[in-house]
Amino acid sequence: MFSSLFLALGVVSLAQAAQFNVTVGGGPLRYDPQFVNANPGDIVVFTFKQANHTATQSTLPQPCVEMSNGFDSGYMPVSASNTDGPFPAAQYTVLDTNPVWVYCKQGNHCQQGMVFAINPGTQFAAFQAAATGNSTTSSSSASISTSASMSTAASMSTTAPNGVTTVTATVTVGGQTVTTTYGSYPGSAAPTSGTSTDHKVVVGGSSLTYTPSNITAQVGDTVTFQFMQKNHTATQSTFANPCRALTLTSTSGQVGFDSGFMPVGSNATTFPMYTIKINDTAPIWVYCKQSGHCGQGMVFSVNAVESGSNNYGAFKAKAIQLNGTSSSSTTSGTSTGAQATQTQKGGAMKMSDHGAGVVVGLVGVMAGMLLA
Repeated sequence: MFSSLFLALGVVSLAQAAQFNVTVGGGPLRYDPQFVNANPGDIVVFTFKQANHTATQSTLPQPCVEMSNGFDSGYMPVSASNTDGPFPAAQYTVLDTNPVWVYCKQGNHCQQGMVFAINPGTQFAAFQAAATGNSTTSSSSASISTSASMSTAASMSTTAPNGVTTVTATVTVGGQTVTTTYGSYPGSAAPTSGTSTDHKVVVGGSSLTYTPSNITAQVGDTVTFQFMQKNHTATQSTFANPCRALTLTSTSGQVGFDSGFMPVGSNATTFPMYTIKINDTAPIWVYCKQSGHCGQGMVFSVNAVESGSNNYGAFKAKAIQLNGTSSSSTTSGTSTGAQATQTQKGGAMKMSDHGAGVVVGLVGVMAGMLLA
């Protein structure tokens, strides 16, 4: 999974260090416990459970805004089906007794009170109250890099257990760092370093469609799926198997992104969202896995090469032709548009994403019943 190093401007002896274990997510939007009192040299281990959360440093005045040069675990996606682990972890080493304020920068999680603190004294309740009353939201996409000049209050590193296959990975991270390079798929849009754009895609509503159904996105852009009435998904597939999840058809252990079902009532006024980040321009194929929807042409693509045979129109036609069943072929390609790794480069932490790093932002109440 993710592996990175957060450097601090100090050295601490860990000979007598205590370890505090903090569970992140896994159901409620909270850190458990919500705060700890630690001494210099103690270690706080954040273990990330289901959904997609972060441990990101902020400040008391601005609980839901990332602190300049503060630490950040990055997004840690964990599949809902992964209930037994192993789970990704981020380790934080305390270097002094000053308060350290932490929040989850996913969507509006912070605004729902998902915050944590080390040595908060009597101020934790005020910190959490400020978060839930804070209207400033953080970015819903993972940053590509952070400065090497970290807070003097902590050092932090992220680790992944051996054999972990991340939710958004196309490879199994067998305890080693995987480095990827941004590239451009032949015939598709060239990567750029300009300002990123968020592409909004409406899912469902009055018709079984993604609107728009085919977009061109640059490296660094994000795609936000907004789910309307009924019960739909945004699930990664392949051109060869439009109506089957990449996770099920891959012969090399690739795991595609999947929003999961997003039930929305007919009278809903708030709508759940799911965001992926584009970090290369290889085509990304998406379908709705609700029964019968893909077979009716409910598919979507990013950076489909329209001048080639594997274009959006052909993808949709194949989905309708197969009617949601599998084709005779499987995929073993090296790029699915959905890998995320972190690497250490030149003393600074760099997050290198190849494809779409998935970040989930859920808004509204998730119903338990399917609304197909």
